Amino acid sequence: MADISEYPEALRDVMEMFEDIDEHGRAEILLDYSSRFQEVPSYIAQRPFPEDHRVQRCESEAYVFTEPNAGGGINFYFAVENPQGVSAKALAAILQESLMGEKAETIKAIPHDIVFRLFGKRISMGKGEGLLGMVALLKYFADLTQKEQKSE
Repeated sequence: MADISEYPEALRDVMEMFEDIDEHGRAEILLDYSSRFQEVPSYIAQRPFPEDHRVQRCESEAYVFTEPNAGGGINFYFAVENPQGVSAKALAAILQESLMGEKAETIKAIPHDIVFRLFGKRISMGKGEGLLGMVALLKYFADLTQKEQKSE
């Protein structure tokens, strides 16, 4: 696993909460984050959401959207169509609260093991793939948004 120091600074405090925590404590923190999930604003995207923004292999039917902000950073949003998608909502809230508005380089620097650090090593393969897909698609759209900013 990546050392916590390899995580973007804004995400380190969150990651430290999950160090040496039991499964019950982990579940409580993740449930709290899922309750703070905010749906993608309607000015960014409306249902039906475009398929090219859908996270592949995600059981929660998650979508990722990005937009540049005035400070040169990236704002990003998620939609989670499955009302039971608690894990997807928790991950979305953690990423938004920690990294919203950061530069694309910071978003793209999210280590690949974030899902396992947050949700534990016992996460099911299906859920893990979906959550990893959310992070991968966020990185992809952050990169795309950055390239569009540079070409303007």
